[in-house]
Amino acid sequence: MTAETHTLTTDGAEITYDVRPGDGPTLLLIGSPMDASGFATLASHFPDRKVVTYDPRGITRSTFTGDQRTATPEQHADDLSRLIDTLGDGPVDVFASSGGAVNGLALVTAHPKQVRTLVAHEPPALTTLPDRENALAAVQGIYDLYQKSGSGPAMVKFILSTSFKGEFPAGWIDQPGPSPEEFGMSSEDDGSRDDILIGQNLIPCTHYEPDFDKLRSASTRIVVGVGEESQGELAHRAGEAVAARLGLEPVTFPSHHGGFLGGEFGQMGDPDNFAAKLREVLDAK
Repeated sequence: MTAETHTLTTDGAEITYDVRPGDGPTLLLIGSPMDASGFATLASHFPDRKVVTYDPRGITRSTFTGDQRTATPEQHADDLSRLIDTLGDGPVDVFASSGGAVNGLALVTAHPKQVRTLVAHEPPALTTLPDRENALAAVQGIYDLYQKSGSGPAMVKFILSTSFKGEFPAGWIDQPGPSPEEFGMSSEDDGSRDDILIGQNLIPCTHYEPDFDKLRSASTRIVVGVGEESQGELAHRAGEAVAARLGLEPVTFPSHHGGFLGGEFGQMGDPDNFAAKLREVLDAK
């Protein structure tokens, strides 16, 4: 069905969200820095549910209203809590991807009664890793490279970091690698520093410290998902680490980190089987 678009004013942001009507329990799909458009295929697999998607603050249709140009998981969680209140049909089920999964953990930490089930798929909470110092230093190095040289060089290092398998060595950021041109990007610095991934969300997301005591005691049922094809990669390893700290076994979902994608952003996962697995997880007691 056609989505209805609404706006919501929160503390420091104007949030735009979409509601696809359905008779079943509300399913909230959240990403970060991915906006609502990335969930078009996944949402279509749940016509029996009311499906809500949104653009996180500072991304696409959701704008900052103050001077701040970065956003923490706690701020995203507050936006989400206000959104759930506005919907008026909580507690809701939540599927959260990547940085959205980190924000989902922050949401459950602060507002557990608003979420019935949280499926946190590959949250890049690097503070949970055994090699956290080197992994966090690598991410900080990507941000510093962005501030120094612009988007192209930093994006190359970001892409390499997400696909790197195994523990990060010290000094990873200084290792030689391909040029931006080899990735279809430019080495030229256009002077902008407003990239929503590297400039706005990268450091607050990856450096977030989950409160595992509160998460373990929450009324919310938490499921941590990892990708079948992403084993050994950064977000997959972080997902396993988060699950272990919660005393859970991670649930394997089909495909990779973006396994739910059906061509959005030019990427293809295994959306049919991914959605079937998500439905199975949500329907489990």
